[in-house]
Amino acid sequence: MSITEIENEIIEEFELFGDDWEGKYEHLIELGKSLPKIKEEFKTDDRIIKGCQSKVWLHSEKQGNEIVYTADSDAIITKGMVALMIRVLSHQIPQTIINSNLDFINKIGLTEHLSPTRANGLISMIKQMKLDAMALQ
Repeated sequence: MSITEIENEIIEEFELFGDDWEGKYEHLIELGKSLPKIKEEFKTDDRIIKGCQSKVWLHSEKQGNEIVYTADSDAIITKGMVALMIRVLSHQIPQTIINSNLDFINKIGLTEHLSPTRANGLISMIKQMKLDAMALQ
């Protein structure tokens, strides 16, 4: 599935909640529960995303031509945010990840409903995922 197709799927999911941000946050928390978990051996300081207020560990590896991400976080909302990003970017080829605009973030209203520190954390996540894709291409 392409990044755009996955983004459209996510936009449709979040539209079901209308303007109910409590419901959207609950959905985000549920998504965090399905996060592809990072192996304990990869939960090291060098894999912590800098710029996130809570701890977020990200592991990236190349499988065939695709990048596969796994992660974990010590905060439930942040875990949901990284799960969302992994859903969109994992199992894509590096160049597609690097060139992705990730318009869905604004379309679902996520950036405007996050605290400034969480919004910065989201930007840091995206930046790290793209940097890892560059390093692994």
